[in-house]
Amino acid sequence: MKILADESVDKEIVDRLRANGHDVAFIAETSPGITDIAVLHSAQQDDSLLITGDKDFGELVYRHGMPHSGVLLIRMRGATDIEKAERVALVVAAHGMELAGCFSVVSKGALRVRSSGG
Repeated sequence: MKILADESVDKEIVDRLRANGHDVAFIAETSPGITDIAVLHSAQQDDSLLITGDKDFGELVYRHGMPHSGVLLIRMRGATDIEKAERVALVVAAHGMELAGCFSVVSKGALRVRSSGG
């Protein structure tokens, strides 16, 4: 599974996913400062799951109907970077194919996956 990590994603998450063998492009390394629209378009063009901590992507997907290949929004307030990395890695390993084409939200105790029609 190809993954695009938005700038809002902790580097520990990117490092953990790469260590687990995932192909992860990181906006902070490749194109820092590009717009959210450009990030979403890039992920969709590359058929990559977009991982982000930025709620604005929900508006782009649901309110503006922008196409995507799947978005995983991280909502883990109060968690350490290591806890976030562990949780995201577990979710991607266990539910990777299920996340494709869906808008999903991962928190400390839950994963919500819903089709967005994108």
